[in-house]
Amino acid sequence: MQRYNAFSEELKRVFGCKVQRLSVDAGFTCPNRDGSVGTEGCIFCGGKGSGSYGILQGVGIAEQLEHAKEVMVRKYKAARFIAYFQSYSNTYGPVEHLRRLYDEALSVPDVVGLIVGTRPDCLPTETLDLLAEYARRCYFWLELGLQSPLDRTLTAINRGHDLASFSTAVKECQKRGIRVCAHVILGLPGESREEMLSGAEFLNRAGVDGVKIHLLHVMRGTRLAELYQAGEVPLLDRDSYVGLVCDFLERLDPKIVVQRLTGDGNRKDLVAPLWSLAKFEVLNCIDHELERRKTRQGSGRGLAP
Repeated sequence: MQRYNAFSEELKRVFGCKVQRLSVDAGFTCPNRDGSVGTEGCIFCGGKGSGSYGILQGVGIAEQLEHAKEVMVRKYKAARFIAYFQSYSNTYGPVEHLRRLYDEALSVPDVVGLIVGTRPDCLPTETLDLLAEYARRCYFWLELGLQSPLDRTLTAINRGHDLASFSTAVKECQKRGIRVCAHVILGLPGESREEMLSGAEFLNRAGVDGVKIHLLHVMRGTRLAELYQAGEVPLLDRDSYVGLVCDFLERLDPKIVVQRLTGDGNRKDLVAPLWSLAKFEVLNCIDHELERRKTRQGSGRGLAP
């Protein structure tokens, strides 16, 4: 029995078949790298943007999707696909440019929806209105990086925006019927267990529709890697992470769709923790721990963290 509101189950309900996300790189940058907000980016983000590995580089959106489709059909027998604009901030550009890119993705056969990842400070009114069009037109999610509900942590990881910016962006999306999936990271430097778990109650109050829970993992070429190698950043072991995820889920509103429970950094560039490479083992441990506890998503709401 599923003990949390899994994204895979929603896709089955909506489409009635195997659906896979296909990551694309649309050539965006980030205001935290181009000088608008900063130039160094978040301390955990590499030079190509988070999650940019495994994407066919140097070609257009349609060709990236066709290439990825072949892999997913062969590997997972997928029948429908969602174009996932993942690398960097995928609303950071003129509305006309965004429309061309999103339309190109939807023109690919069997692509039935869009997931657009961005920052809360990259959503001017005209962009929000554009996204609302796609939310009415196709299966659509907007992913917003939060990472932590603590302003001091957002400053420490050089996030370049505050908590209020995230909250405002969510409210503007809600006005327009745009579903929001928030990204949070467990294990960020300087946060206590209670502070990490407070993120669940913050997401409940904010009224987000989905969440991606990430493990703090260290990638080569990042400021985080420098700090880790200098002994300034402790990392969670597997059992601690599994326990934290279960604690987080127990506090999370059961209506929130869980789209991810752990990170899976590129093997070639991952510095630590190496146990995170065994992604399915981690997911199985989370399932087994929830079963051992006889708890599920939302079962601990109302308890002090």
